[in-house]
Amino acid sequence: MATPPRTAIALAPMTDDHASAVMAIYQQGIDEGNATFETAAPPWSAFDTSKLPAHRLVALDPRRRVVGWTAVSRVSARPAYAGVVEHSVYVRPTARGAGVGRALLEALIGSTEKAGIWTIQAGIFPENAASLALHESVGFRVLGRRERVARHHGVWRDVLLVERRSPVVE
Repeated sequence: MATPPRTAIALAPMTDDHASAVMAIYQQGIDEGNATFETAAPPWSAFDTSKLPAHRLVALDPRRRVVGWTAVSRVSARPAYAGVVEHSVYVRPTARGAGVGRALLEALIGSTEKAGIWTIQAGIFPENAASLALHESVGFRVLGRRERVARHHGVWRDVLLVERRSPVVE
């Protein structure tokens, strides 16, 4: 598959107006089989309440269509973990390779650092080489492998735990 040309994208806060496009992109990632243990995108209301409002972004193409998104959720309600979040980033298949994922992650890093968040983490299937390379390119590192952590369509799957520690937050 040829790499799509880099196109100008705009980043914007994710709103209810983006719900159907965000959920469609999420479902595409789910359907591909190497993005998440989920088997179906949740209803928007559940997604919306589970993500921190200040750190939800969409990438818009020149025609203002959503081509990617990123969002974070708390890893714990305990005060000691107030600066630790788990993130997701998804890009429409036709927009991959054009810098959308990188732009989203760089903006997410900026917004979380401004808010005093010191760790962004995620679990990535080892087979998802493109996601691992993207995360490494913006400063994430693999901490370890969680072996056979859960079943996905009846098959035990491993997950690589990745994190980015902020050099800015003290």
